[in-house]
Amino acid sequence: MKGIKKLWGGCLLLALALPTAGFSADKAGQGHDYRTFHSDGKIDYGKISDSYNSDLVMYLAGNQFMVMEDLIKDFQGKNPDIKTVYVETIPPGQILKQQILKQGQINGENTSQTPDLFASVNLGHLKKLHGKDIMSDYIIYTHNKLELMVAEGNPKKIKGPRDLGRDDLVQSHPNPLTEGIFKFYGSEMLKDMGLYEKVTGNAKCKSCWAVPGKTWFTSRHHRETPYRIEHGEADTGIVWTTEVVYAKKSGRKIDGVSIPAPLNKQDKVGYAIGALNKAKNPKNANRFLAYLGTDAAQDIYASHGFIKASAAELKVKPIPEAKKK
Repeated sequence: MKGIKKLWGGCLLLALALPTAGFSADKAGQGHDYRTFHSDGKIDYGKISDSYNSDLVMYLAGNQFMVMEDLIKDFQGKNPDIKTVYVETIPPGQILKQQILKQGQINGENTSQTPDLFASVNLGHLKKLHGKDIMSDYIIYTHNKLELMVAEGNPKKIKGPRDLGRDDLVQSHPNPLTEGIFKFYGSEMLKDMGLYEKVTGNAKCKSCWAVPGKTWFTSRHHRETPYRIEHGEADTGIVWTTEVVYAKKSGRKIDGVSIPAPLNKQDKVGYAIGALNKAKNPKNANRFLAYLGTDAAQDIYASHGFIKASAAELKVKPIPEAKKK
C-alpha cells in the first residue's frame, strides 16, 4: 500500500508540473490571436497598437481564429479601400470584462476599449453592453456544436461525453470564468449528465487544476487543449467541432468524438455580433455586417465546420433587454 501511495504521489507531482514543463504561449500559437490584415495580403501578428488605428477593428470569440484568414481576404477583396483590419480572437468573456468595460492590456500594451465590432457565443454579453448603452443592434451569423477532442486513433477508446466520468482520463477543458464554450455550454452538458461535480470539483479558476492531476482548466482552450493532447498531457477535452476540423486539416495528431444532440448544444449555440455605438469606423463595421450575410461569407464559415445562419438570423435587429434578476 505504501508503494502504491508513493507511486501515486509521484504521478501527481509530475502531473502538476506539466503545464509549466511543456506548455508555452508561443508553442500554443497565442501570438496569432492578435492579427492585422492588410489589403495587399500581408499579415502582422501581435501589433496591439493597431487596435486604435486600423480601418476596421474587431474583437471576436476566439474559436473563429481558423476562419479569419479566408474571411478577411475575401472581405478586403470586395472592399479594397479598407486597407487594414485588426482582428482579435480570444475568449469573449475576457474581451467584455477586461477590454471593453475597462481598460485592458495585452503584452503590456493598452488595447482599445472601442472596437468597431464585438462578437460572442452568448447573446447575454451583448445584452450587458446594451444595458450600458454601448451596443444597440446585432445579428446571429453562424452556429457551432460541442465535440470531444482526443488523440489520433482515440487510444483511450472514448465513445462519448458520458466517458468524461471515467477515472482513467486526464481532461483539459475551457475555464468557466472567461471561456463561453464552457461557462454557458460545456458546464450545462456536464450538469445534464450529472457529471459536473466529478469532472470540475466545482472549481472556478483558469490555468489551474480543477481536479488535481485529472482536470485542467485552460486559459485559451482552442490553443492549449490540442497541444496538451498531442504531448500526452491530456486524453480529451471539450472543444467546438470546428476546432477538430481545423486540427485535422492542419495535419495535427488529433481526432474527434461526436457528442449527440441535445448534449452538443447545437440548438443553443449562436454567434452574435454587433457594432459599438462609439465605433471609430461605423461605416466599415456596417459593411462587414452586411458581408456576413452573403453566400460567400456563409460558405467560408461552413467550409471550416460551422453551421450556416438563416436569412432571418442575418437581419440586423435590436438587442433585447436583459431580464432583471
